[in-house]
Amino acid sequence: MSTATRRNRRAPGRTGFPPEHYLNRELGLLSFNRRVLAQAENPQHPLLERLRFLCIVSSNLDEFFEIRVAGLQAEIEAGSAPVSPDQMRAEQVYRQVAREAHELVARQYELLNSEIMPSLEREGIRFLRRSQFTPQQAEWIRGHFMREVMPVLTPIGLDPAHPFPRVLNKSLNFAVELEGKDAFGRNSGIAIVQAPRVLPRVIRLPQAVAGAECDFVFLSSVMHEHVGELFSGMKVLGCYQFRLTRNSDLFVDEEEVKDLRAALRGELPQRHFGDEVRLEVADSCSPQITAFLLKQFMLDEEDLYRVDGPVNLARVISVPDWVDRPDLKFPQFRPGLPERIEPECDLFELIRGGDVLLHHPYQSFQPVIGLLQQAARDPAVAAIKMTVYRTGSESALMEELISAARSGKEVTVVLELLARFDEEANINWAQRLEEVGAHVVYGVVGHKTHAKMMMVVRREGDGLRRYVHLSTGNYHPRTARIYTDFGLFTANEDIGNDVAQVFMQLTGLGRATELTHLLQSPFTLHKEMLRAIETETAAAAAGREARITAKMNALLEPEVIGALYRASQAGVQIDLVVRGVCALRPGVAGLSDNIRVRSVIGRFLEHTRIFLFHNGGDPRVYLSSADWMGRNFFGRVEVCFPVLDPVLRRRVIDEGLQPYLEDNSYAWSMAGDGSYDRLVSGSGEAVSAQARLLEQLAHKPGR
Repeated sequence: MSTATRRNRRAPGRTGFPPEHYLNRELGLLSFNRRVLAQAENPQHPLLERLRFLCIVSSNLDEFFEIRVAGLQAEIEAGSAPVSPDQMRAEQVYRQVAREAHELVARQYELLNSEIMPSLEREGIRFLRRSQFTPQQAEWIRGHFMREVMPVLTPIGLDPAHPFPRVLNKSLNFAVELEGKDAFGRNSGIAIVQAPRVLPRVIRLPQAVAGAECDFVFLSSVMHEHVGELFSGMKVLGCYQFRLTRNSDLFVDEEEVKDLRAALRGELPQRHFGDEVRLEVADSCSPQITAFLLKQFMLDEEDLYRVDGPVNLARVISVPDWVDRPDLKFPQFRPGLPERIEPECDLFELIRGGDVLLHHPYQSFQPVIGLLQQAARDPAVAAIKMTVYRTGSESALMEELISAARSGKEVTVVLELLARFDEEANINWAQRLEEVGAHVVYGVVGHKTHAKMMMVVRREGDGLRRYVHLSTGNYHPRTARIYTDFGLFTANEDIGNDVAQVFMQLTGLGRATELTHLLQSPFTLHKEMLRAIETETAAAAAGREARITAKMNALLEPEVIGALYRASQAGVQIDLVVRGVCALRPGVAGLSDNIRVRSVIGRFLEHTRIFLFHNGGDPRVYLSSADWMGRNFFGRVEVCFPVLDPVLRRRVIDEGLQPYLEDNSYAWSMAGDGSYDRLVSGSGEAVSAQARLLEQLAHKPGR
C-alpha cells in the first residue's frame, strides 16, 4: 500500500453500531463478481455477450487480486490491526476470500467448458484443440509457429548459470519438462518459456485453411504442439501454461518527490514485478512442476488456482468483436439526443437558453466533444479548463484540447496521473498537452482528482460567461458507450463561479472557499450528506413523510451507514441501488427494517451516482462523481452538484432511479447477511431498466 493510500484512510467515526452490523468489503467484491458471472450463465443473453461477461469476471478478478488480495497479504505480513468497520482480521478475510474465489473460478471454467464453448461450436465458432487439427490446419499452425512465434521466444533452461527468470505480472508462461542432454551436456530437466506480450493469445485461422469463417486456436495450444522445436534433440515430457499475478499498487510518496510525473514514469515498470499474489496453472500441470512453481514464487496451496482452459481468459474478450454475428450480440443502437439539441447547433446559444441533461449511453456523448470543438474554433473563447481522470490512449476530447491550445486558447488540464491502470496513458497526454503550451497540473498531493468538470470561458457582449459541463462519469468516449452516466451542461452563474473556485484550488494555492451549490470532497460533501440524512431522520421522528433514494457504485463509509441505520430506526423509507459492494446490512429487524438494497447488473455498467432526499416535499436531487466511500469523501477531490431545473430533476428521478426500483429482470435484492437473490417477474410484466431507457432515449429512425 502506498504512503498516500495509508494517509488517506480515515479512521471510522463514532457510528454507535458494533462491527457485526457492517459487511466486509473484499467479500462484497467477490459477491459482485458472482452477480456478473450470473450474466454469463443467463441463457437469455446473446451467446457472444455471455462469453464477454465471462471474460469481464476474469478481468475483475485480476484487479481484485492485484489490489485487494495483495493488500490483505501485506496486512498479514505486517501484523496490522483491523481497520475496516467490520473489524475482521486480515487472516480471517483472506481465508474466506481464498475459499470463495476458488469456488468462483471453478464455476467460471465449468461454465466455459460445459455451456459456452459447446454452444459457440454449434454456431460455427470453434476454439480448436490440438486433437481436432486437420492435416491442413496442423501444417498452417506449424508454419505460423515457425514464422511468427518461434523467432520471438527465448527459452530459459534452468541451471546455476540460468536461474529462474523474472516473470511479468499476468504474462503467459510455460514450464517445460525435458529429458536428455543439450549440446553442452546439461540436463536440468526444466525450462521456462515466456510468451511476449506482442504475441496474440488467440489466433484466427484463415478461412481457406479452417474451412469455416470463425475457427480460432489459443496460443497455448500452438505452444504445446510445437514447443519441442525450441529444444533440439531433447524429449519434451510435459508443457504446462502458468500465469502469475503480482501486487500492482504503485508506491509513490508524493510528499517526497519533486516531479510526480517523472517519479511515476520510473515506478510504472515495477508494477510488473511486485510481490507475488496468485499462481494460475493448467489443471494438467504435474504435481512436481506445480510444487516447483509455488516454491519459486513463495506461495502457498491456497494461492494456487488450477484451471481447465486458458490461464489468461481475460484476453479472449476480443473475440466477440472479431466475429461478425449480430444475432449473437446485443442489438446495436444509435444514441439519441435531447429534443433541444439539433445537429450542428450552436451549443453556446443552446446552453444559455437553459440547462441540458445527457443520459449516457442512451444519449450521445457527441455534444460533450462538440462543445470542445466549438470552443477550440470560436475566437470569442478565451479559456478552457478540464479535469481528466480516465480518457484512454485515444481520445477525441484530448485532441480537441490540443487543437485549442495550438490556436492560442488558454487551456488548463488537471490530469490525474495516479488513475489506477491509466497512468501511462495520462502521462503521455500530459506530455503532448505541454508540448503545445497547455497548462497541465496533477491535482493535489495526497488527494486524487476524481471530479468530472469542464469549463469554457467565453467573451460575450455583457462580459465573460462561463459554460460548464459536470458529469458522474469520465471524459472517455469509449466507456460513454457502455457506462450509464449523467452529464449536465449549464451556464448558471453560481455554478460557474463554484466550478471556477474548485479549479483555483486545484491549480493554485489558498484556503477552501464556501461554494454556493456544489458540494466538494474533501471539504463539504461528507458532512452535507450526513446533514441531509439527518434532516430526513428528524422529519420521520416528527411524524412527517421522509424518504431517501440513492444510486451508486459502492456504499462503505461507516458514518454514512450509521446515519442510514438511525434514519431507518426513525422510520425513513430508504431505497438504495448499489451496483457493487455494500457494507450496510438491509432489512435487519430493529436496525434497518426500512432499508432496501438492490443491485442491477446488465448490458451496461451502472455508473451513475444519484442522491435524492424527500426534503419535506421539495425534492433535492444531486448527481456526483463520488460513491459513499471513505476514499471519495476524504481522499479525493470530488464534486456533487444539484439538479436545479425542475424538469431535469424529474428526468433524473424518472430515468435514473424509478426504472431501477421497478426492474425485475436484472435486479438483485440484498439480504441482511450480504447474500443476493435475483428478482424475477413471475406472472407479471418483465421490467428491465436498461431496456426501457433504450426504448425511451435511443435514436429512432424518423424521430
